[in-house]
Amino acid sequence: MNAITHLAPEWHNWIRENLARGCAPQSLIEDMVRNRFDPVFARAAVNGVMTSNGPVAAPLEVQPKAASGYVYETPRLHAGNLIRTSDREVRVVMRVNRPLIAVLDGVLSEDECDELIRRSADKMRRSTTVDPISGKHEVIADRSSEGTFFALNADPFIARLDRRISEVMNWPVDHGEGLQILHYGIGGEYKPHFDYFPPEEPGSHVQMTIGGQRISTMVMYLNEVEAGGTTIFPEIGLEVVPKKGSAVYFEYTNSQNQLDRLTLHGGSPVTRGEKWIVTKWMRQRRYGEVTAAPAASAATG
Repeated sequence: MNAITHLAPEWHNWIRENLARGCAPQSLIEDMVRNRFDPVFARAAVNGVMTSNGPVAAPLEVQPKAASGYVYETPRLHAGNLIRTSDREVRVVMRVNRPLIAVLDGVLSEDECDELIRRSADKMRRSTTVDPISGKHEVIADRSSEGTFFALNADPFIARLDRRISEVMNWPVDHGEGLQILHYGIGGEYKPHFDYFPPEEPGSHVQMTIGGQRISTMVMYLNEVEAGGTTIFPEIGLEVVPKKGSAVYFEYTNSQNQLDRLTLHGGSPVTRGEKWIVTKWMRQRRYGEVTAAPAASAATG
């Protein structure tokens, strides 16, 4: 039976009433999952009610857009239509201001895309995601891809890419996680999710001890996908079509540690061909720098 991805008014009321009674958000999410709700949707629903000031029966789909509470600051991404890096010019094809999303052309050359695929093809493993309770990396059904990582500055080729990407994202190289290569075959998808670590989940605190919260993402496309495989932002109705060497960039954590829930995103199923991407996540501090985990309330907004 398909998981539920629609919030009926009675469920909206149930979430609001239980939050008012002091129930933990995570317990509400778990109750919804036991009642056949999609886990990612359940989390988004509870977060949406937590930040909504609208009427009780207002549809969930419009609440984050109207009252997310997120304060938009000056973007980290450079202004203008052209970003000049130390070795390449990257063109801004499209921008969205709220949330901050940009589609970029020419981040990687065709040869660089081919080289990343060549280096990755023989060491791919089933992709994992961070478990919300333990903070460990686990295989889940919602992410049907295989992947591998390259450590930061692993060799001269990877170091050149890490430097260029950090210049485009306008954040220090050593604040970035290593490049992650992902491959999706026919039917491969990644259901809508957030790239930041939800502060209400215990596992997030484990992850944030090594560099803090994630603040921005850049997904770079390494091949042309025959059909499907788009990057979707369901809250704003945006769909980015893969183009070899291009990228989609988005920001979701501001200087107040607020998190932009409009950056809910996913990878639609590949229906023909295959899809290769490389992803870079940036952290608040130097990645690998161990610090005390922040309080759960610090990153909400």
